[in-house]
Amino acid sequence: MGKRKSNSKPPPKKRNDKLDTVFSCPFCSHGTSVECRIDMKNAIGEAICNICQESFSTTVTSLTEPIDIYSEWIDECERVNNVEDDE
Repeated sequence: MGKRKSNSKPPPKKRNDKLDTVFSCPFCSHGTSVECRIDMKNAIGEAICNICQESFSTTVTSLTEPIDIYSEWIDECERVNNVEDDE
């Protein structure tokens, strides 16, 4: 007698979720107003608020994502605020 064929399912496909490119502004607290742009030709990453026109620029590499630029901006804001509190 022969064995029954197993009814195996193929493994599930991996989902590649996209990271955000639009964030909330740390100055005016307006949601989805900060847009991050990456210029690989000049190796510059820029985060600009469309409401209050605040901006932040940093150098980027080929591995840099928009969330990295925004995170650096937030870290720099916290660093400046801590320096002012110490004085």
